[in-house]
Amino acid sequence: MSQESQTAARPNIRVVLFGLMIAMMLAMLDNMIVSTALPRIVGEFGGLDHFTWVVTAYVLGTTVSTPIWGKLGDLYGRKAVFLTSVVVFLVGSALCGMAGSDMLGGPGDGMVELIAFRAVQGLGAGGLMVGVMAIIGDLVPPRERGRYQGMIAGIMAIAMVAGPLVGGFITDNLSWRWAFYVNLPLGGVALLVLATTMHLPKYRTEHKIDWLGAALLSVGITAIVLLTTWGGNEYDWVSPQILGLAVLAVVALVAFGLVERRVPEPILPLGLFANRNFALISVIGFLLGFAMFGAMNFLPLYQQTVQGASATNSGLLLLPLMFGMLVVSLVVGRAITKTGRYRMFPIVGGVVMTAGMLLLSRLDVDTGKVESSLYMVVLGVGMGFLMQTSMLIAQNSVEQKDLGAASGAATFFRSIGGSFGISLFGAIFANRLADSAAGSAFSGGTGEGGGMDLEKLKDLPAQARELVLGGLSGAISHVFLWAVLFTVVVPVLAWFIKEVPLRSSNDAPPAGATPEEQAETALGKAPVA
Repeated sequence: MSQESQTAARPNIRVVLFGLMIAMMLAMLDNMIVSTALPRIVGEFGGLDHFTWVVTAYVLGTTVSTPIWGKLGDLYGRKAVFLTSVVVFLVGSALCGMAGSDMLGGPGDGMVELIAFRAVQGLGAGGLMVGVMAIIGDLVPPRERGRYQGMIAGIMAIAMVAGPLVGGFITDNLSWRWAFYVNLPLGGVALLVLATTMHLPKYRTEHKIDWLGAALLSVGITAIVLLTTWGGNEYDWVSPQILGLAVLAVVALVAFGLVERRVPEPILPLGLFANRNFALISVIGFLLGFAMFGAMNFLPLYQQTVQGASATNSGLLLLPLMFGMLVVSLVVGRAITKTGRYRMFPIVGGVVMTAGMLLLSRLDVDTGKVESSLYMVVLGVGMGFLMQTSMLIAQNSVEQKDLGAASGAATFFRSIGGSFGISLFGAIFANRLADSAAGSAFSGGTGEGGGMDLEKLKDLPAQARELVLGGLSGAISHVFLWAVLFTVVVPVLAWFIKEVPLRSSNDAPPAGATPEEQAETALGKAPVA
């Protein structure tokens, strides 16, 4: 972006940030609200054997579309592409709210319609998440991004806790359809604010979209998500279905790599991974998603079963996690803006996050709510050091023309890591639970708690219930102990990140620039030819 464009954009940055924060809130909040409403949806539509697809379809749509939205923004300008993703998300939300109703022209299979419309909604959400980060990268030079990305990370933390609370209120007081309709007025405000106040560079390249690469990447990602979702749950890990998906994923991704080497504008430029910082932060993002989303899935389960909290109160009990993540995200963002240094933060974050997982592995039947809250604060602090820093390093490692692709790749690796984590930790939990006294008290417990009969647990005699709760808390703490094996790798990888000076403008140094040339660009000087 030219200096003039940056100057023109600055007076509106706070207004634009308000619209971007609403958009990110919608993308992060939606899945958590819907999860709370799922029992009511199943009660109306039936289809208990397919209800997990309501979540999976959204995750699949988001993961598949993220790198594609990022590259489209690089090619055709981020404003039009981002506003399009907002519209797709809102259309998907409206259709989800109307699923199985007369508003769609007559009776139909409500669950099938809802699953299909959730995929549409997920496609839009992928554009929201990558678009927000890339637009901040367009408006704000790397040196100042930490502060604004820290605010976005804070919004993500709030969404993690607010989702179950809002979902519980809507489910208890309104129709489940409002879990989707609530997006419309909020999304409308974001659309209006961004359409009228956001001024980004307008550009368009003559290159064609890499449709073959996009198709192969979509097939590979879909196979991976289905493999991690079904493996150990719907099908055995060595079943023909899972092995077939594994083969399909490998073939599609290898073909994708070959295609990307030949096209002029690849969806995911493989040359980005030649940059050591970008390659390292991509692996760190994968591990962060693996441990964070995989293990955090079990905190509400522990609170509702072992600690006896209601679904709504379990959301409130996650406030310490949100508080730790929110405060540290904001402090770290300001520190990066002030000092221009960032290498220490992912190292410290990895160490603190590992400590948080170790503390959570101590959870048992006798752990009080104050003690577990302190453990969650430690985990939240570690996440706060990592969330926005990983995106900042990814964006600072590439030229401005690849900003969208880099943002999409960073979001993509975190999402894929989360998908793997949820699947693996679910299998670990289920196996440990089956081997304990708790196994016989449930009708086939899974990592999602889909087969758990909480009423049956309450009706057990006191001594038997104590044994069951002990087995249940042991299985959950075992998951956090396994998570340590992944979080402990994060600070080791972060140690090898090279502290490239954060640029004070969006003008990137030339390819192969020396450290002296990078430093000149960081100070806002013209790069040496």
